[in-house]
Amino acid sequence: MISHLAVAGYRSLRSVTIDLGQLTLVTGANGSGKSSLYRSLRLLADTAQGRLIGSLAAEGGLSSALWAGPEKFSREMLRGTQPVQGTVRSGPVSLKLGFSGTDFGYAIDLGLPDPTHAFSRDPEIKVETMWTGPLLDRSNAFAERRGPAVRLRTAANGEWRRAMDGLLPFDSMVTHCADSVDGLELLLMRERMRNWRFYDNLRTDIDAPARRPQVMTYTPVLGSDGADLAAAIATILAIGDAQALEEAVDDAFPGSHVRVDGGDYGMVEMRQPGLLRPLGAKELSDGTLRYLLLIAALLSPRPPEIMILNEPEVSLHPSLLDALARLLIEASRRCQIVLVSHSERLIDCLRQERGVRNVTLAKQLGETQAEADEAPRWNWPTR
Repeated sequence: MISHLAVAGYRSLRSVTIDLGQLTLVTGANGSGKSSLYRSLRLLADTAQGRLIGSLAAEGGLSSALWAGPEKFSREMLRGTQPVQGTVRSGPVSLKLGFSGTDFGYAIDLGLPDPTHAFSRDPEIKVETMWTGPLLDRSNAFAERRGPAVRLRTAANGEWRRAMDGLLPFDSMVTHCADSVDGLELLLMRERMRNWRFYDNLRTDIDAPARRPQVMTYTPVLGSDGADLAAAIATILAIGDAQALEEAVDDAFPGSHVRVDGGDYGMVEMRQPGLLRPLGAKELSDGTLRYLLLIAALLSPRPPEIMILNEPEVSLHPSLLDALARLLIEASRRCQIVLVSHSERLIDCLRQERGVRNVTLAKQLGETQAEADEAPRWNWPTR
């Protein structure tokens, strides 16, 4: 399980470190930084897929993704007695992302590229570090990248050995330096990060792929846009927790049942009380279809280590939010969940559950801050 998430220099997240639980609820007003926190997790996952630089480019390059305020706020700025203004920098321009659990931790530090390079808007990876345990210290790192050089601790005697000298500034050691001997822990971490699952674009519009017949094939993981809903539902009914699926449907839509019209091509159908025939996916409301998509995602027969959902309540009627809260709580027994939401009803339902960790974000002078008694300890690797 991931217990800590740290972000520095990314959008409104000048410096944020938060604790994560088995089910973590991220809330806050519009513009408080919830989406930035969500995207920071996506960027970490993209690192393991070799897509980090491309993802930052899609956001407008490093200049658009960097924290736009001063490096530090003075007491006078915070009190409002002095206008916010730039100061002489004490450190390099940097965008840092990191996470850790009880077993492993990882951090990456990106900085400005050489201005003479052809791709001068692409950031360069300056430092990467992996370590054992929740907090980086002088003795527990086992993989380290500084500039183009990567070194790994050897499995035989724990000494450092040079693994690579010419790693390109846009390539991560996560994707290029894992091996089954000295880089085994790095390899395991990469595969775990690749297993993170995100849902923020489940389509329910009239042209949504989930409304059309789909090729029926083994689908233990719902796609990020929900295009393979029928196959995912059929897979749960065949090899997953069919009873949990039936209970989730009945909890949200009492007396209703879901099945998949079989054959080479299948479509989700819902039978509701009082109707003489089932309703096909094309006939379902946006809210009903979205809820079925969430059921398919959360009851996956192959749960990930962590699932991150961004505002799943969109287009749902308030009457469905109590059932959604129960579904999320049940799913969190199978995998770790981070939920970003601003639905007061859903938030209230989840806060009543014991063990749900609540992270409330707020802004001060454009900077996102996590409202907590005390931020968890975190050490960034130095350049």
